[in-house]
Amino acid sequence: MSRPDVPARRGLGPVTALGAAASAGALLLALLAWRYGAPAGAVLVGAVLALAGPAALALGLAGVAGRPVREVQADAAEAAAPPYALVLENLPDPVILAGRSRDDGPGPRVLFANAAARELFRLPRQGGVMAAVIRTPAVLEALEHALSGGAEAEAEFEEGGALDRTWRVVARPLAAAEGPPRVLVWMRDETDARRNERMRADFLANASHELRTPLASLSGFVETLRGHARDDPAARDRFLGIMAQQAERMSRLIDDLLSLSRIELNEHIAPSGEVDLAATAMDALDALGPLARERGVEIRTLLPGRDLALVIGDRDQIVQVAQNLIVNALKYAGGGGCVEVEVEPEASVEEAIAPRRPGAARLSLLAPAHASDARYGVLRVSDTGRGIARQHLPRLSERFYRVEGQTGGGTGLGLAIVKHIVNRHRGGLMVESLEGEGTTFTAYFPLARGPA
Repeated sequence: MSRPDVPARRGLGPVTALGAAASAGALLLALLAWRYGAPAGAVLVGAVLALAGPAALALGLAGVAGRPVREVQADAAEAAAPPYALVLENLPDPVILAGRSRDDGPGPRVLFANAAARELFRLPRQGGVMAAVIRTPAVLEALEHALSGGAEAEAEFEEGGALDRTWRVVARPLAAAEGPPRVLVWMRDETDARRNERMRADFLANASHELRTPLASLSGFVETLRGHARDDPAARDRFLGIMAQQAERMSRLIDDLLSLSRIELNEHIAPSGEVDLAATAMDALDALGPLARERGVEIRTLLPGRDLALVIGDRDQIVQVAQNLIVNALKYAGGGGCVEVEVEPEASVEEAIAPRRPGAARLSLLAPAHASDARYGVLRVSDTGRGIARQHLPRLSERFYRVEGQTGGGTGLGLAIVKHIVNRHRGGLMVESLEGEGTTFTAYFPLARGPA
């Protein structure tokens, strides 16, 4: 007697054996027919029956075995796959075997795609036109060159989205004695190498540009102190104070540049820890309390319980986001102004970016690639300052961009750092501003747990 908990697929053993016997019988008949001079058509029919016997018999008896036909088809396809398929399937890099028939078709087609390629391009194991998989003209030209010319070709393409990725593609023709041409398309992720190159170039360009002004100021004051201000105590004290400010600005600039470089280096690696968003906001407020008192700015908080706003993230980086947003708000709120810090424990994207100031200009500086049911923890920082004109909003997160007429003494890297940190956390960043009334920045991060 069979046990009820035994999977139905075990009943396929007799079917497989029967199919193998039928296949062997058909193949034997085909060999005998060929040996004793039977017509070629009969020999061909016998060979086809020998090859198709197990699959056809298995499909015909799939219902008897209690297995869906699709499952049997998948197993049959996997069993019929060539030996190299298992090796390609387990490679970490995307690999596609492409080719076309001898007649004119719609272009090269996907004959096989390993697991990495299927995950990258969202395609089945086989089937589909290559032009629908990769639409970059340079890659398609390299593929055609390898198919028609028989020579290896290379190209690059960038995967769009919030996190740009750069791939190097090598199309290598496979030599075959007969049959249509085949090309092995191998892809290599070179995002890190390209990012490091850009980071080095950007760092040098930004550092040389931004450090030039304070260095020129320091050099000028040094020359002045060596000259006619040598014996003027009042001028000497004033110039030394300015020089100390410029040196401090250079130190902050270098720190921000190094911080931004480190963040960009790991931006494509999402964090995996759990962070209490309300607690990090409180830590940032505690550290910035003296600055708020110095500037005469009132701070208001609207924070939930400590166990309600757990998000996926790196605690130090989320604290840095809170500090940068609060520092910006303190700078532009002005004496006698107010800064409000709010943490919303759970919200959808629509709820997170919902308007807070009627009539204000609004812009999403960063939007996550999210599912429709994704939930986020939200951090909002608002000030009662002068506000920002609509035309300046798109450039707020650019490096060293400063709104004309609003010089808060910063390095111009604070919002760029915020954007890159939020992007690494797969979150979003929103700005809303109304001239004469103030600005609100909203950063939201994926929840570490499901809806409460």
